[in-house]
This record gives sequence, C-alpha cells and structure tokens, in this order.
Amino acid sequence: MNENEQNTLQGAEEDTQNVTHDSLDRIREMGSTYATNGRDRFYCLSIIGQIEGHYVLDNTQKATKYDHLSPLLVELEESDKVDGILILLNTMGGDVEAGLAIAEVIASLSKPTVSIVLGGGHSIGVPLAVASRSSYIVPSATMTIHPVRTTGTVINVPQTYHYLTEMQNRIIRFITSHSNVTEEKLKSLMNSTAQLTNDIGSVIDGEEAVACGLIDAVGGVGDALGELRRLCYGTDRAKGAQGE
Repeated sequence: MNENEQNTLQGAEEDTQNVTHDSLDRIREMGSTYATNGRDRFYCLSIIGQIEGHYVLDNTQKATKYDHLSPLLVELEESDKVDGILILLNTMGGDVEAGLAIAEVIASLSKPTVSIVLGGGHSIGVPLAVASRSSYIVPSATMTIHPVRTTGTVINVPQTYHYLTEMQNRIIRFITSHSNVTEEKLKSLMNSTAQLTNDIGSVIDGEEAVACGLIDAVGGVGDALGELRRLCYGTDRAKGAQGE
C-alpha cells in the first residue's frame, strides 16, 4: 500500500469515527442520529414522551423540547449531508402550541420526510404524525384523538371559549389538510362519548388509523425507510436498495 492509499484509508477511518462519535452524542442529547449506509443519507429523528412547551418539565419525565427540535429541523433542511428524514413517534402529547409549531416546521420542509408511529401518537401527537410527506403506523400502536384541553386556572368567559375553539379549529385544519381523513370523521372521533370513561374522544389502533384516512399505511421501520428511499431517489433506487 503506497503513502497516498494509506492517507486515504486513515482519513476514511477518522471520518467514520467522527460520525460515530457525533451520532452517539446526538442520541444522548436529542434522541436522534444520522442513518447512513454509504448509499442513503438519512437522518433519524425521534419525538418521544411529552412535548415540552413554554414550561420546563421536571427531569423525571421523558420530553421532546420544541426549542431544540425546531432549530434542528432547520439545520437538517439546510444540510448537504441529509437527503431525507425519518421521524419516529412515541408521544403522549403535551403542549398544544409547541406541538403544532413543530408539526408546521415538519410540513414546510422541502426535503422528503416519513413518519412512523411506534408506541403511541396521542393528542397533539396526531398532527405530528401526519405532518410528514408520508406516514406509517405499526399495528399495535394507538392514537388518542380528543378536543383541546387546558390546565390551570381558567377564566369562564366567552373569550376563553373562543380561544380554545379557534385552537381546536387550527388543529383540525392542519390534520385534514395533511391526511386523507375528512373533517366530519375527525370531529366524530374527537367528540365520541363511547370509549373514554372520564372524557370524550377516541383511541384507535394502527388498522383503524389507516382505515379512516388519518395515516397512510400500516408498516414497520423497513417499510418507512423504503418509502423514504422512493421519495428521495425514485422507485428504481428503492427497488435496488431492497434487492441488495
């Protein structure tokens, strides 16, 4: 092996080590990592636990911070190292405005995005699940659909009711414009009194989410990655990757 080949090999090993260290740091800090294999250049982003908004949650709760996630998504949009983004969802919901803000950022990205609901996509997790260009859900996952709730002191005046109604309408518009569920069906699921003992709303599983048009398809991580390849590189590239 000549000196140039040795330098090239050493440089490749250093790049691999840097990517590995960077990925480990990102997993620890953000629950996300680069998912590359020498052919595909994807980024794996997780949205887990509770969506943290304007108030900091205590350190005993798993949380996704919108003030971390939003700038990261902007970074990925501008990065020349990433062709597509895979979003892993297992969230109980959380801050409505923060969750909707993240969903709007995801929906506005020009790079291909695919989401997959793994454990749950509850409450404000529903807009997050449908914000990507294509969405998947595993059969055992569930999604809770209910009207907007609020906590703390509530002033019982028409202005408060108007604010909550407008917030709910924003969520309904977002979900229906980024999925195939109809407004009538979505409101029916939100206002159902037959499932939840102490509340109104519905809990649906993977098959039901697809049947009503909320999610595009039932599938696992492999299916979601295959769809992301198709969106990024075209059908031929996706078939080639699966055949290797």
